[in-house]
Amino acid sequence: MSKVTPATRALTSAGIAFTIHTYDYDPDAESIGLQAAAALGEDPARVLKTLMALVDGKPVCVVVPSDQEVSMKKLAAAVSGKSAQMMKPPEAERVTGYKVGGISPFGQRKQIGTVIEQSALAHELVYLNGGQRGLQVRMKPADVREVVKAVVADVLA
Repeated sequence: MSKVTPATRALTSAGIAFTIHTYDYDPDAESIGLQAAAALGEDPARVLKTLMALVDGKPVCVVVPSDQEVSMKKLAAAVSGKSAQMMKPPEAERVTGYKVGGISPFGQRKQIGTVIEQSALAHELVYLNGGQRGLQVRMKPADVREVVKAVVADVLA
């Protein structure tokens, strides 16, 4: 497994401190985020999942704890939209340049708006996908917000 991805390159070029953590990715897991948390031996609230949605037809990246669900209504409101829906996996892969299960908020094909769940900022360190299945980066949540210029909002269902 390569530990250099567009995500890790983006973090390095932004001067952000992070550590890399690998785990055995299970493509049949019911929840990829929860499987990652279990494999890493971490609290699911600290292992964030990256989801791709459409708000008023425009792509939006949303980062939430792996044990939580997104409220589409709250997500739309967070970016001054009217309605939101989850992006279909093939479209998410096309937009981000990553495979589902390996989507990172960093180093996507083009920078799109990102929303991070406010509760994630309460942790000293969080884990996010590092740009490929089975690869996580651990970093300060404030650095996540800074790198992707994220909107911080309550988007939990």
